[in-house]
Amino acid sequence: MGISQSVSPPLESELRSAFWDHVQMIPDGHKVKTCLQCGTCSGACPVSHAMDITPRGIVALFRAGMIEDILKSRTIWICASCYSCTVRCPAGIRVTDTLYALKRLAMEKKIYPDKFPVYALSKAFTRNIRKYGRNFELGLGFHYFLKTKPSKLMSNAKFGMGMMKRGRLATRPHKIKNLWEVRAIIERAEKIGGGK
Repeated sequence: MGISQSVSPPLESELRSAFWDHVQMIPDGHKVKTCLQCGTCSGACPVSHAMDITPRGIVALFRAGMIEDILKSRTIWICASCYSCTVRCPAGIRVTDTLYALKRLAMEKKIYPDKFPVYALSKAFTRNIRKYGRNFELGLGFHYFLKTKPSKLMSNAKFGMGMMKRGRLATRPHKIKNLWEVRAIIERAEKIGGGK
């Protein structure tokens, strides 16, 4: 079923090497090799029902040398970042941080799941935070649907108008005070995490 590291195709070997580069930045990141396959992480995960591969399955695929399959899954994008898996792992594996390492690798290599454009939402959200220091929901929705399903812009217009009438959706973005501080935090995090 899986292929060993010694006979991995070139892309898989490159992905495995890049993954280890990311994992080295996680304290005790090497512990991913000690996974017991007990399923505690998957059982603790509040969103595992929506994942196409459970957290336990992610580790199994990694061991089988199938990192590209992991990067093409929805799982790394669905993770709720609640750290339940990490807290309950009997082997002390930082599962959430490992999923984030895989997400960074997916963005770096531009390998995304088919028909699941949540990375477009992530990118639009990050752009808003960098630009305004906070989220601008109208702009976020507009950019997301423009990149993914432009037809949804019109079908959601009535819903958006209702929210605006009730004062629940800002029509213009507002920058926070001291925006430079937020940008400095983002730049520092990117420098530490190797992000773009």
